[in-house]
Amino acid sequence: MKIVAVTACATGVAHTFMAKRAIEDAAKERGHEVKVETQGATGIEDELSRKDLQEADILIIASDVKLARTERFEGIKKVNIPVAAAIKNAGSLIKKIEEKLKEE
Repeated sequence: MKIVAVTACATGVAHTFMAKRAIEDAAKERGHEVKVETQGATGIEDELSRKDLQEADILIIASDVKLARTERFEGIKKVNIPVAAAIKNAGSLIKKIEEKLKEE
C-alpha cells in the first residue's frame, strides 16, 4: 500500500514531527511505502507532489490546525485524526486502514 500523510500541530514543532515519525515507523513496519509532509513553524516540509497524491491508496491527515493548500487533497481517500492519535496509535491506525481498504 502507498500511504501519504500530512501532520500539523498547533505550535508546528514537536508534535508535528513526532506524528510524522510514528506514521512512518508504523507504515514501514507493516511493509508499506510512506511519505509524510509536515506543516509547521517553518512552513511546508517534504511537500507531497501531485504524483505522490495520485499514486496514494490513502491520505492520513494528522492535524489539530487548518492545513495549507488542502485543495490538493480533493478526490483522495483520506482519514482525519488528531495529532495525538497518530503519535499514540499509529500502528493500530495503519491496521484499521488495511482492513477498511480490503473491504472496499
